[in-house]
Amino acid sequence: MNAGREIMSLVGQRQDLEQYRREHWIGSFEEFLDIVRENPHVTRNAYQRVYDMIMSYGVDEYEVCRERRFHYRFFDDPDDGGQDAIFGLDQILQDLVHAFKSAAHGYGIEKRVLLLHGPVGSSKSTIARLLKKGLERYSASGQGALYTLGWADEESDEIQWCPMHEEPLHLVPAVHRNEVVGFLNHGTNGGFKTRIKGELCPFCRFMYAKRLEKYHGDWSRVMKDVRVRRLVLSEQDRIGIGTFQPKDEKNQDSTELTGDINYRKIAEYGSDSDPRAFNFDGEFNIANRGIVEFIEVLKLDVAFLYDLLGASQEHKVKPKKFPQTDIDEVILGHTNEPEYRRLQNNEFMEALRDRTVKIDVPYVTRLSDEIKIYEKDYNNEKVMGKHIAPHTIEMAAMWAVLTRLEDPKNASLTILQKLKLYNGKTLPGFTEENIKELREETVKEGMIGISPRYVQDKISNALVAHPEARSVNPFMVLNELESGLKHHSLLTSDELRQRYRDLLSLVKEEYENIVKNEVQRAIAADEDALKRLCGNYIDNVKAYTQHEKVKNKFTGAYEEPDERLMRSIEEKIDIPDSRKDDFRREIMNYIGALSIDGKVFDYRTNERLYKALELKLFEDQKDTIKLTSLVSNVVDAETQAKIDVVKSRLIQNYGYDDESATDVLNYVASIFARGDVKES
Repeated sequence: MNAGREIMSLVGQRQDLEQYRREHWIGSFEEFLDIVRENPHVTRNAYQRVYDMIMSYGVDEYEVCRERRFHYRFFDDPDDGGQDAIFGLDQILQDLVHAFKSAAHGYGIEKRVLLLHGPVGSSKSTIARLLKKGLERYSASGQGALYTLGWADEESDEIQWCPMHEEPLHLVPAVHRNEVVGFLNHGTNGGFKTRIKGELCPFCRFMYAKRLEKYHGDWSRVMKDVRVRRLVLSEQDRIGIGTFQPKDEKNQDSTELTGDINYRKIAEYGSDSDPRAFNFDGEFNIANRGIVEFIEVLKLDVAFLYDLLGASQEHKVKPKKFPQTDIDEVILGHTNEPEYRRLQNNEFMEALRDRTVKIDVPYVTRLSDEIKIYEKDYNNEKVMGKHIAPHTIEMAAMWAVLTRLEDPKNASLTILQKLKLYNGKTLPGFTEENIKELREETVKEGMIGISPRYVQDKISNALVAHPEARSVNPFMVLNELESGLKHHSLLTSDELRQRYRDLLSLVKEEYENIVKNEVQRAIAADEDALKRLCGNYIDNVKAYTQHEKVKNKFTGAYEEPDERLMRSIEEKIDIPDSRKDDFRREIMNYIGALSIDGKVFDYRTNERLYKALELKLFEDQKDTIKLTSLVSNVVDAETQAKIDVVKSRLIQNYGYDDESATDVLNYVASIFARGDVKES
């Protein structure tokens, strides 16, 4: 089989014809009423549908500082493999979903503009994009089904569909609505109930009136000309999903929101007030039944804002030459800080402020979440031909988060320690309540600092700026971040630039400590040597605590416990001489408790002792490995063999490749050569 035929066959076999038929169902108004009676959810309004769409993906509940938090799986973007996943904003998304829930219940939020407010690159557009994509998919599913109406023409056998995709129940005359709703809701037993709210759009009102006149007022006969079809929302097809982006003020025209006259059809229909000669294709018109996104909403011309106020408060728009027209849609806008400040300072915009629900969307302030943002695009699967060295993404993310944090008011706490506390690390003297207080005492934390976009740009630069390198390391990225500050368009203060440079120096120091520790652990990763050292230590501690002597394995003589050995290990984890007896008894009690439970002591289960043994072994072995000889490029065969073992451990246990492991060893060797080894 040739390739073309094989592909044709593959696609043909996988197409879902039944799904296509469901999505393109067309029936009578009477059949539609049967559908409503069986499943009243098809009559939900836009807010109800958006809220149900989010909840359909599931919710995870967890606790932070004894407060309930919710993680909505919808915002993980599971349908697109996490392409637009949002990290670290659970609290903000919870506020947004609560606003949708309130609006779905008709508690007043449905009469407001939902305004996402935050610094550039803080996920405002991503949230809007997720909601639009999600609503498209939901409307194509059985759960999210909705319907619209059209008018059949017996002569041409064509159907003229409602240009605003409106709810077919609008066809029920107002005087009969209560009775019809009562019939449709009979037997729902407290479940979702159908409501009819809104009137026919000008086009459908015209078609309805024409047919009512034709059939001498016989509503039942008019309904025989009505066709109902399944409505699948689509931004590309401009069905139920609208997006509006302001242009320069001279070119703004409110008809972009509410539609305009079709001058070519005036000659055909004889009047510019005939709805058939009007294009109901403004963003408000086409977004009916779904969602409309206003990009940089506060840059709108005042004339646009009047339309926006009416659309939000009254759920009506005013097309040119036509009366107020009902709409049913979620109005979602987003803006940045300077534009919002301008709104606050403009007394003429008071009406808009009053009709706005502002939801702050800050930058991420938790390091692990910031790392996820970059790992989504920069990982060893997506980046072909380049190895991303360990800690490269982490260090870039650390700097980004540090720029967003305010200096702690507690003089004993550094900004780096604050970052680690936010990231879940425990520090002596700080409880969850203290961390909550740290967050609450800040004013603009998360609303200031560097955008993830800037960091992403610089990671990209680092990947292409060193074509000869097989791997990209933290210093390559940190140098790109620093050099870009000089020309950063959003940095207007030399003082702020210097602060960001100082924070980069802080991150480089932290990286230095991390890699020194990794190399130390790689050198000391000799399991047999660690076991021997541990066994020797435990024998001496046991003898010391029980006031006994230790048998020398070589001479067979009984000797006093080796105090120098014990202290050389304990000092590695800062056990003072005054506390050595307590620590040794603690170790023996721990071993005794394990023995009672029938378990064997393993030094790896005691984190403090494990660290002390590693540091001691590193100290004993570093001179025999002669890592500093790398700096002088004079390495004998025996030393090279030992260095290669350390390198293989870095590759196997820490995720380095050959080049990045060599770079790290050379870097740490240069530190050792300066005598700058910090045992921590």
